[in-house]
Amino acid sequence: MHFQTKIILPVILATCLFFPLFGNAEMVSAVIQTPPPASTGYFKLGTAKNPSGQEISVNSRGLLFDGKPVFPVMGEFHYSRCPQAEWRGELLKMKAGGVDIVATYVFWIHHEEIEGQWDWSGQRDLRQFVKTCGEAGLKVVVRCGPWCHGEVRNGGLPDWVLGKGWKTRTTDTNFLAAVKVLYYEISRQVQGELWKDGGPVIGIQVDNEFWGSPDYLMALKRIALDSGIDVPFYIKTGWPVAKKPTPLGELLPLFGAYADGFWERSLKPMDGSSWENFTFKLQRTDPGIGDDTVKNNQAGDTTGTERYPHLTCEVGGGMPASYHRRMNYDPRDVEAVVLTQLGGGSSMLGYYMYHGGQNPEGKNTTLQESQATGYPNDLPVKSYDFNAPLGEFGQKNPQYYWLRRLHLFLHSFGTRLSQMPATLPEPRPAKKDDFTTLRWSVRSDGESGFVFVNNYQRLQKLPAKRDVQFKLGLPGSELVFPDKPVTVPADAFFIWPFNLDLGGAKLVYATAHPVCTTTNAGEYVAYFAETPGVRSEFKFDPKTLGGRANPRSVFENVKPGRHSAIKLKNASGGKIRIVLLDQADSLALQKDDATQRIFFERQSKPSTIRIKSYLIRNAGTARQIPLSRGKPAIALAPGEADYTNAAVWRIAIPAKLDMSSNPVLRIRYTGDVARLTLNGRMIEDNFYSGREFDLGLRRYASEISRVEMRLEILPLQKGAPIYLEPSAKPDFEGHDSLATLRSVEIVDLKD
Repeated sequence: MHFQTKIILPVILATCLFFPLFGNAEMVSAVIQTPPPASTGYFKLGTAKNPSGQEISVNSRGLLFDGKPVFPVMGEFHYSRCPQAEWRGELLKMKAGGVDIVATYVFWIHHEEIEGQWDWSGQRDLRQFVKTCGEAGLKVVVRCGPWCHGEVRNGGLPDWVLGKGWKTRTTDTNFLAAVKVLYYEISRQVQGELWKDGGPVIGIQVDNEFWGSPDYLMALKRIALDSGIDVPFYIKTGWPVAKKPTPLGELLPLFGAYADGFWERSLKPMDGSSWENFTFKLQRTDPGIGDDTVKNNQAGDTTGTERYPHLTCEVGGGMPASYHRRMNYDPRDVEAVVLTQLGGGSSMLGYYMYHGGQNPEGKNTTLQESQATGYPNDLPVKSYDFNAPLGEFGQKNPQYYWLRRLHLFLHSFGTRLSQMPATLPEPRPAKKDDFTTLRWSVRSDGESGFVFVNNYQRLQKLPAKRDVQFKLGLPGSELVFPDKPVTVPADAFFIWPFNLDLGGAKLVYATAHPVCTTTNAGEYVAYFAETPGVRSEFKFDPKTLGGRANPRSVFENVKPGRHSAIKLKNASGGKIRIVLLDQADSLALQKDDATQRIFFERQSKPSTIRIKSYLIRNAGTARQIPLSRGKPAIALAPGEADYTNAAVWRIAIPAKLDMSSNPVLRIRYTGDVARLTLNGRMIEDNFYSGREFDLGLRRYASEISRVEMRLEILPLQKGAPIYLEPSAKPDFEGHDSLATLRSVEIVDLKD
């Protein structure tokens, strides 16, 4: 396949004024071929039909439902990290956000921390969680392990397993015998809830981030089948690059990409390969994921990857702070990486995490990943908020709304998009500091499609790209759009359609982002979002329009609003309306698929109550942070003994709070680590990263009125060997350390 790309340069006349001559401007271009038919027939699926006759299947480009392409959205939510009483409400928020499938890890250590003592009760009740997902209209993928990682102690393996001396994650017969018990326990939990039974479980994942012998993964699949886990899809993570591929069609590889990683050993921003995830690429494997544990950061994809659809399970919905690397994503970091995954050919978006969580209580130990247990990073004991679209207490973070808008697009246009291969132009950014080459891609079936543009990179302002037009060499024709060059603003990212069928009318192009469509009473309505900083223009093929002899087909400088910006009829007389929304309205838009009703969510500022705090003890001397062994050495998190030097406040929680409205205690502070205790029991902790420290109060409703809540803050040492985002670095004002409490309030989130 041959591609061409040229950057447009305006011709500047040396007169008293400079005039760009648009007619002579060069344009970025790509040549698109008609794709061959998708391949199939070699995928080893389980029972693909449910009792109603609905069938789930797959081809080399994407997933199919009853033989028709679909573009599903999958979001990770860990049932054992959330109280059971909150599951239903949080799952409904995920559903409202456009999620179709819930992915969840089964952490072995959460269920059999003590050998032979299984615990599937309360928030560890996998069966009830799966049933609740089904009742909420969500499908489920169960990530069975036995090794999951998920920032859990030992990656989820119980201490007693490690103490046996077995060769874990191999075909060691003793280890596999223990795994067989685990899988039979999981099977007992999901029986009756599998797709073949009419339930929501459509797939399972075996192990995670594994690159050794495929014999181990195939042994896990056999154990799953022998235990009665018969599902359409059997899955593995597609990273890291495997030396020997799994037999073709046995396990679907799922991929991921993150804007930056808390696991990087560097204290510099964007110091690894993460910058590549802000460019468009056909390679699916992100060499940065899992590099802290598997140490296999080879570039490229495993042999044979191209024969599978590009499905994802770990596109970063956020990123937590580890002790040595305090991440605090800008919401655009998430949004831009999601867009480049789409533009690179993904046909299923899977987020890790979509909903944050909180580690449960362990019987013998705390259950988080730590360097003390031989793992690469120190994570908070309790908090696994992940700065996800939905926080650990159900907070809707800004990316929730942008992703919801994108999911509306996928639900309306994904049938077409999922089967469209990606075409990349040349040149493309070849190195980290190439900020001048326009980053864009095309997905097309050879006639219609979408152009994806990303002019944003984390912690690096990309300049505006001036006088841009796209020239697409389509089979038998050429399309140049827009008719007049435009400027792609700094930090912008968007999707523009071309030759798109809208209710029987052909949209030649639009310089606006398609959101969704509805059909009501025979009228077809298409909703678009303006691209901020770019004039909105819609051009239709007049041959596909009707209603008068010479129907208007070009609409320039269209103004946004909730009203109909354009009214048309197709050649058969069918009514079509185009609604162009501004940025705020497009992010507030929601759609009821059953009724085709469109409505706008009120995003009013939540009410807050300032509450009192009483200083009990000033901070002592900041600790000299010790470093780990090995290269590079990184900072070690504090232990219990270090809290004797913490500043301590008593928090005065009001006696009467409406717990049904989800009140959240929000703390703004500067320090190293903060934690909250109830009557001496630690209930939540936080590594300072510049974000608020939140605690959902209804989780503790029965205790708050009769026990004392205290806040402890360890002082942050000036020059501490930790990474902080530029916006989070405090002014020490001549002091050697800081432990300050700026505000405490209760925020009413009103679920």
